Amino acid sequence: MAKAEEKAVATKKPSEIASRVEDIEHWMERFMDDIWRRPFPSLFGGDRWLPVRPLSIRMPSLDVYEEEDSVVVKAELPGMKKEDVEVNLAGETLTIKGEKKDDKEVKEDNYYRRERSYGSFLRSVGLPCEVKSDEIKASFKDGVLEIRMPKTEEAKKKSVSVKID
Repeated sequence: MAKAEEKAVATKKPSEIASRVEDIEHWMERFMDDIWRRPFPSLFGGDRWLPVRPLSIRMPSLDVYEEEDSVVVKAELPGMKKEDVEVNLAGETLTIKGEKKDDKEVKEDNYYRRERSYGSFLRSVGLPCEVKSDEIKASFKDGVLEIRMPKTEEAKKKSVSVKID
């Protein structure tokens, strides 16, 4: 590394360095997603011939977390309508499924590049505790599905003291 470059690196603030590392991390995530979606992009003359869907619609991104009285699940479903999403609870397993319908306004032959995804998805996640199934509430806003599930009284009390030998 040249001395001028060394000085430039040395004068960077920690927040600037962290930001660059974060940028590289996001780039790597996109790169790996591309590899999984299109492992052989030049095969058959480019990715135009590969009928794959981006990973994001097949497996929507989820956040699952606990609050004092409830379990919350948030799912990213960009471009979806609430009418096309179904939520089910079986025991302590929550299932979200749906279908993003293709708009047939553009003929398939007219696409130069097609990255937006369409099709059905199914995502199941185990909950960390028992919830009151008759009090579950779900809302859908700006492409984010939020499901709030109140904990049972037993789940709220669940705290185990462990003896250390």
